[in-house]
Amino acid sequence: MKFYSEINSPKKKIDVSLIKNLEWKSIQYRKTILSIIKSANSGHIGGSLSCIDILNVLYNHVLNVSPLNIHDQNRDRYIHSKGHSVEALYTVLADKGFFPEEELKTVCQYGSYLIGHPTRKINGIEHNTGALGHGLSVAVGLALAGKIDQRNYRVFVLLGDGELEEGSNWEASMSASFYSLDNLVVIIDRNMLQITGPTDAITKLEPLQDKFISFGYAVRAVEGHNIPELIQVFSELPFEEGKPSLIIAKTTKGKGVSFMENDPDWHHRVPGDKELLAAMNELRNAEKEWKMRYEHW
Repeated sequence: MKFYSEINSPKKKIDVSLIKNLEWKSIQYRKTILSIIKSANSGHIGGSLSCIDILNVLYNHVLNVSPLNIHDQNRDRYIHSKGHSVEALYTVLADKGFFPEEELKTVCQYGSYLIGHPTRKINGIEHNTGALGHGLSVAVGLALAGKIDQRNYRVFVLLGDGELEEGSNWEASMSASFYSLDNLVVIIDRNMLQITGPTDAITKLEPLQDKFISFGYAVRAVEGHNIPELIQVFSELPFEEGKPSLIIAKTTKGKGVSFMENDPDWHHRVPGDKELLAAMNELRNAEKEWKMRYEHW
């Protein structure tokens, strides 16, 4: 798989202040995810930490959607198909003002509408997800509707790599190509792990890029925690006229907390008090490194 950083293509100059602000947000979002899951005593911590940089760049730089235009027919649509990692989505939606940040304390509590998977009862969420393999079909339908209605919105959908074992993804992909849905952007959170272990030890996915190309996508691969790379690749959408775009984002499950990284045990686990303290200390160190990196900027 050839990653974006290896491709010799002209790149737009990115504002350093944008990178700086998004990198800071990623650290804060990770702290919030840990707090939410600890408070809820439930949650998918590894996958939320692996996809949070993608959501950060999408909602703070790419998507044409906000609490002010959420009912506008031309808003961009985002579908969180890997719905079990909902803590990442809740964190970003609250930060963007779709609902009060105070309500994050109620995640998975009795009577709260912030349950363990996305639902349309929550402002800013387009569709219920969590049954893996459904999100891409929904996204294809939304993108096709946009073409039929001559709307200019785009549809973004985030899939987990373990989710690709579901055959509905490949049926949806055939439709996306057949209908030339270049308003569709599919993102794979390629962290190489699922609940029972490495994805390729359970069902071999590679050569993943070639598979999606054969299904009619224009494909790019990026480092999914590299903010400048994410900004750059999203700026080039659609990759090819008349083709759906697909981004394979190479990520690390549990990214940002060393003892959670690349450990399938953290797919669904709540940190103990000492583990939470250690994780927060690592993120505070990340804040210090961020300040040192930009102190002369």
